[in-house]
Amino acid sequence: MTEAVLTPGALAPEAPATGFSLERGLQALREEMDAPVASFFSSCVHCGMCATACPFYVETGDPKYTPIHKLEPMRILWENEFTLWGRLKTSVGLGRKVTDEMLEEWEPLLYDSCSMCGRCSMVCPVGNDLQYMIRKAREGMVASGHSPEGLIAASVRAVNTGSPMGLKWKTLDVQIKHVESSSGLEVPVDKQGVDYLVLLSSMEIINFPEYLEAITKIFAHAGVSWTLSQKCFEATNAGIQIGSKDIAAVLVQRVVGAAKELGVKNVISPECGHAYTAIRWEGPNAIRQAYPFKVFHIIEVLETLRAEGRIKTEGKETDRLSMHDPCNLARKSGVIRQQRNLMDLIAEDFVDLKEHGKLQWCCGAGGGVSSNERAEELKIAAFKKKKAQIEEVEPERMVTMCATCRTQLEEGLEEFTMDIPVVGLTELIADHLVEPDEPAAAPAEETKA
Repeated sequence: MTEAVLTPGALAPEAPATGFSLERGLQALREEMDAPVASFFSSCVHCGMCATACPFYVETGDPKYTPIHKLEPMRILWENEFTLWGRLKTSVGLGRKVTDEMLEEWEPLLYDSCSMCGRCSMVCPVGNDLQYMIRKAREGMVASGHSPEGLIAASVRAVNTGSPMGLKWKTLDVQIKHVESSSGLEVPVDKQGVDYLVLLSSMEIINFPEYLEAITKIFAHAGVSWTLSQKCFEATNAGIQIGSKDIAAVLVQRVVGAAKELGVKNVISPECGHAYTAIRWEGPNAIRQAYPFKVFHIIEVLETLRAEGRIKTEGKETDRLSMHDPCNLARKSGVIRQQRNLMDLIAEDFVDLKEHGKLQWCCGAGGGVSSNERAEELKIAAFKKKKAQIEEVEPERMVTMCATCRTQLEEGLEEFTMDIPVVGLTELIADHLVEPDEPAAAPAEETKA
């Protein structure tokens, strides 16, 4: 069966034939009002702690960027329809109503000024998961037709071509040929029954092709069986970013279909924090079924190989290195010690940022912000917090394990004229692998006089 083609009009308000409207948006919000959302709104004490945890608020000082404020349309609907006091006020014509104009006003707050990093959720004194609610609020924005053009376009490309950047297999195939020519190793494609199906993000294919060469070298070194799939190579889920469960489910199902067809035991998410949480944590809920395989971030796999003694390295980086922990990897998924164990293999002078791991500061580019061109200025403003952290420890290079974070770090450091290169951890590991012994040359035959 051929998949339906998604058009930009299907996600935009100027296409009335799609049925997207205020009422549809409100209905989507009603459907997201589960018990956690109700308890979070009920327990909020308006302390403002979430504001102090948000780089968009901290670096602009604008109160509209307070995380709980970004949820005001959803909170108003909850109060009006799900609380006794709200129903009483509504019955006598009091209280605010959620209008199309309100959703239009709040749309930039939900998409431009929130990377869904979850730091606000970590510091909330009553345990409110604000990024969880913002993810749900975006469902209402999409259903009403209020979502950014950049994310609309990325979602359309993801559904229709398999990649939010519009990449097709032929683009990746070119990179594969480069890797094979450079490394002398095979990049396996559509191999049945291997241990791992490897996913990539479009940003790695275009901006950081060295990542594919790095894993090719590491897996050959460690004796890992793996493969890429021509039917599904993309790990990024634009449906999660824009806030559409339907689109998210389509993209997750592609991964599941490819994994089942190849009979793999495990799926590896690349150096992309969003992709990891999308496929590992949100994916089963999106398709409403458990996976017949396990999901790991590439750093988790490398750490397992290290612990098993299957990665042998030599030499260490001598310049001063520091690390940015991707929010989705460290804060949301608890992958913190693994990357530091790997750094111990190859770094002689490593220093952590003062606030790292679960409480590290977001770079400002996640949650679809990097796909939203109009948010560029605000994204750079939010980066100032990361800039201050980096200046505090004075590294000569930064290391991270997320293509989106890496791009933001590079752009932000360049914007503020800080000459600090950024490198992926997987590539660093590959650079220090013990080279296989060369076979001894056969002795030359003696020539007769």
